[in-house]
Amino acid sequence: MTLNTILKELKNVPVDRLEDLYSIIHSLRVGSKKSNNAGKKILSFAGSFASMSDKDYKGFQKQTKQTRNDLFDRDINL
Repeated sequence: MTLNTILKELKNVPVDRLEDLYSIIHSLRVGSKKSNNAGKKILSFAGSFASMSDKDYKGFQKQTKQTRNDLFDRDINL
């Protein structure tokens, strides 16, 4: 496969898909870092609990831990 072959194919990519194509090409480059969309989404919640009292936050943590334990402490029979 040659660069010219790839360039010919690129001409056929619809304009509305060029951003997707760019993302794919960029992710294939040597040394490029992958976008961390999950990290950005998580950081968008930064400070969400700042207005909670310590008592409420501790209650939230306790409830979250209990919910996790209840959800993932089950026997699964296959």
